[in-house]
Amino acid sequence: MVDFTDRVAIVTGAGGGLGRSHALLLASMGAAVVVNDLGGTVHGEGASPRAADEVVAEIQAAGGTAVADYSSVAAPESAEQIVAHALEEFGAVDVLVNNAGILRDRTFSNLTIDEMHAVLDVHLRGAFYVTQPVFNHMRGRGYGRIVMTSSASGIMGNFGQANYGAAKMGLVGLMNVLAIEGAKYGIKVNAVAPIAATRMTEGLLGEVFGYFEPHQVSPAVAYLASEECQLTSELWSVGGGSASRVFVALADGYFKHPHEGALTVDDVVANLEEIRSEDGYIVPFSSQDEFAKLGPRLLDR
Repeated sequence: MVDFTDRVAIVTGAGGGLGRSHALLLASMGAAVVVNDLGGTVHGEGASPRAADEVVAEIQAAGGTAVADYSSVAAPESAEQIVAHALEEFGAVDVLVNNAGILRDRTFSNLTIDEMHAVLDVHLRGAFYVTQPVFNHMRGRGYGRIVMTSSASGIMGNFGQANYGAAKMGLVGLMNVLAIEGAKYGIKVNAVAPIAATRMTEGLLGEVFGYFEPHQVSPAVAYLASEECQLTSELWSVGGGSASRVFVALADGYFKHPHEGALTVDDVVANLEEIRSEDGYIVPFSSQDEFAKLGPRLLDR
């Protein structure tokens, strides 16, 4: 049922690892793919057309349609060129997979400003730079699918990755806002948090490394990028044969009506267990859902 015939997809960071796998799968399902990759190292150094060219050659050899793009996502002008290239070659953009990334791992105490900015520039700002022109294009057409690439390092935390984790959690916030703003234009925006054996995770997965090949993640990305997908603002952990929803929940918590007096520190201390209880939670779609929870209580006289 999932088919990308006559659809155009941009996949950033598609010269290897996850991006390559996503591009190959989307192309095999009928999409015309813009294979974007600067061709730098995992640390974001250097540039080469080779990585993107090789993926395009693979797609074409299998009978698919693709074009290579070597622009960096880390600057507004070059990121816009990626979108312009897609429109020039194929006339539209239906799918955007924000996958480009680098690593500059270091403990927080030793993390430099340059290392912080370098990672934010590619992961978070880079996603913004590419997504804004794509989003505006999709809004005009009344259709679009955007998939962000987040990470457990941001959602749950990981030692030595303050820059990477902050960027990856920032992408969840960006996804949530775009899902709300894109709803009336037929734009669905979702995210995956991959567990994958790539050059960015080499040495971390130990003896189970072989179970987490990138192709185990791409089917979930393809579904979220498809017309079949009517979900939005979802975050999935995907890898090793598993796909699971990760969500932010708002618990019922403790409530003291303002008519009974202002909340005090003593109230917080006395009711910690109730505040921290996970019972009666909801999964909010937007910040308005907080008021939906509180409103009935506040208006109950």
